[in-house]
Amino acid sequence: MEDDFDFSAAGAMNEEMMDETPSYDAPLKVGEEKEIGDQGLKKKLLKEGEGWDTPENGDEVEVHYTGTLLDGTQFDSSRDRGTPFKFTLGQGQVIKGWDQGIKTMKKGENALFTIPAELAYGGSGSPPTIPPNATLQFDVQLLSWLSVKDICKDGGIFKKILNKGEKWENPKDLDEVLVNYEVRLEDGTLVAKSDGVEFTVQDGHFCPAMSKAVKTMKKGEKVLLTVKPQYGFGEKGKQALGNEGAIPANATLQITLELVSWKTVSDVTKDRKVMKKILKEGEGYERPNEGAVVQVKLIGKLQDGTLFINRGYDDGTELFDFKTDEEQVIDGLDRAVMTMKKGEVAILTIAPEYAFGSTESKQELAVVPPNSTVIYEIELNSFIKEKESWDMNTQEKIEAAGKKKEEGNSLFKAGKYLKASKRYEKAVKYIEYDTSFDDEEKKQAKVLKVSCNLNNAACKLKLKEYKQAEKLCTKVLESDSGNVKALYRRAQAYIHLADLDLAELDIKKALEIDPDNRDVKLEYKVLKEKMKEYNKKDAKFYGNMFAKLGVLDSKKTAAAPMAIDSKA
Repeated sequence: MEDDFDFSAAGAMNEEMMDETPSYDAPLKVGEEKEIGDQGLKKKLLKEGEGWDTPENGDEVEVHYTGTLLDGTQFDSSRDRGTPFKFTLGQGQVIKGWDQGIKTMKKGENALFTIPAELAYGGSGSPPTIPPNATLQFDVQLLSWLSVKDICKDGGIFKKILNKGEKWENPKDLDEVLVNYEVRLEDGTLVAKSDGVEFTVQDGHFCPAMSKAVKTMKKGEKVLLTVKPQYGFGEKGKQALGNEGAIPANATLQITLELVSWKTVSDVTKDRKVMKKILKEGEGYERPNEGAVVQVKLIGKLQDGTLFINRGYDDGTELFDFKTDEEQVIDGLDRAVMTMKKGEVAILTIAPEYAFGSTESKQELAVVPPNSTVIYEIELNSFIKEKESWDMNTQEKIEAAGKKKEEGNSLFKAGKYLKASKRYEKAVKYIEYDTSFDDEEKKQAKVLKVSCNLNNAACKLKLKEYKQAEKLCTKVLESDSGNVKALYRRAQAYIHLADLDLAELDIKKALEIDPDNRDVKLEYKVLKEKMKEYNKKDAKFYGNMFAKLGVLDSKKTAAAPMAIDSKA
């Protein structure tokens, strides 16, 4: 065949391509033939390909092929021409049998496709070489493909992968990326070029397309972006500035972008007040838990660079040891270290709320002024995790629960209700599943669970988490329906939730069990005052409503004689 052989579908077969590729999950063995889908397309594997990846719609594929009729007559061959054939998959640039069949191939794979006329050139054929209603056979080898993705699903940014990246992770909004890029107009004019540019993904760089594209890339990946004006510089364009050339209005850009690396940045406290930037990834998957003993290298600075602590980074300075979740360090440092892996190096930026607060704090090398944001460079040298419940025997679980309960009590007395609540929750987790406990251990566990849930309910009341307090008390009452403390605290929660009827039921039941309980009696007085307050509000509301209705009725009554008089 001639070099300009028309390989697009002819006549009715050149309709807008539909994605009719059937699922093709079962792997073929060499020499085996199977039908693909239900339209008569068959594939026989001649040579296995590499890996597992297959091309997708929009990818630019490169193949060698030989096409023949069923009687063996050859009508075209890229191999004879010595030039591979390139086309975009799934865009109707080739016959449907090709679009459907090549999607099932791996790189380097060689297959023989038998394509019925309905998926080839139909009733018109392709004169003079392909007769009407001809079934065709193609010996195809998939040499390679370039992945092309519509990043925003609106045709605004197309990404063609030039070099695949490493692993599977992509940068996130908070991460700091390092890129190389080159920007050209459609006519090839170079308008911008820069190597080693660092920026935060969510802040972006150069044009909106840059941050959108980089979030889809892997480390080391290099791509060619086709950027429409809405993700470039739109109707206004961009004036020349410094080393960057001018970009006309409504210009489509070609951006070659390479993601060299990035530093992962995470919001430890989910309020942007403790930010962690990883300088060096750690080992494995393990992280310190609450109660772990950690050993770190630590440098602490103020925002102006004033050094206030240096442990382990200089010769002669010892490593810094502390136990997590024990208030031995500031809250932000405590929380951040529990997100780290062994060997990880990170920069922590900690706002005053999670640092030294509104008071001055004298540290080893300098004084930290009130309301200071502090910056730490930290390396997690080692850690020993606190023993988890699944590593304990039954007696150890009961002892650990008792210890956490006592820690919770101390924190509660100190007014640290959130930390106390966490201790009570941890205590209950140790003894939550007691199927392996003997009878005596079950009794001990039950007493501990009741005590911890009640104390935790007291914490929740202090923290104004009334629904959680109600749930904890209900849990206690499920196993001990006459527990006066549970009834009393649940009544308190109900009062704050404005469920006054339920509160009254709990208080009355508590007084039936313990008529002389002073706290319950006082709470009953509070409840009665609340009820009076609510009754007054209801009376006022309904009084106003009926008054308005009365005014309307009086107006109607006054209007009636006038209507009669007008007829007289």
